[in-house]
Amino acid sequence: MRTTSQTPGKVTKPIPTETEPQDAIALLIDDHEHVKALFEQYEELGDRAHVSKHKLALQICDELTKHTTVEEEIFYPAVRQAIKDDDMMDEAVVEHASAKDLIAQIQSMEPTEDLFDAKVKVLSEMIDHHVEEEESDMFPKVRKTKLDLEQLGAAMAARKETL
Repeated sequence: MRTTSQTPGKVTKPIPTETEPQDAIALLIDDHEHVKALFEQYEELGDRAHVSKHKLALQICDELTKHTTVEEEIFYPAVRQAIKDDDMMDEAVVEHASAKDLIAQIQSMEPTEDLFDAKVKVLSEMIDHHVEEEESDMFPKVRKTKLDLEQLGAAMAARKETL
């Protein structure tokens, strides 16, 4: 719900009183863009920025864990039922499993260990591939269904808050 400011002589602007509803796909795309920006920040850090790299890598892992949980618990089951493309959905689940494995490895490492940067880089590349498939193939198919994407988005946002 939005209300407006009623100050005499001033242009009135809407005052947000609650979060605007966001459809499920828009929510996921926002996550994709946020994580991509975090990976870009990571790439910009120097070889000796171990503390910053570690903190950023853990943040990336946390964001991806929340994102994959919400997709797997809420979005994917609804999409699987709506689009009837088990191959695409199975591939997405397998990609998540691979990403989770790499996330666990990164979370258990110190940033000074061999392969830390390489694992973050490979995770970034895996996520880029996964995002490209979702945004170019899955999401357009979902938009053509009768799924209530705002209701789905609200459920996903609520679940994400609990993670």
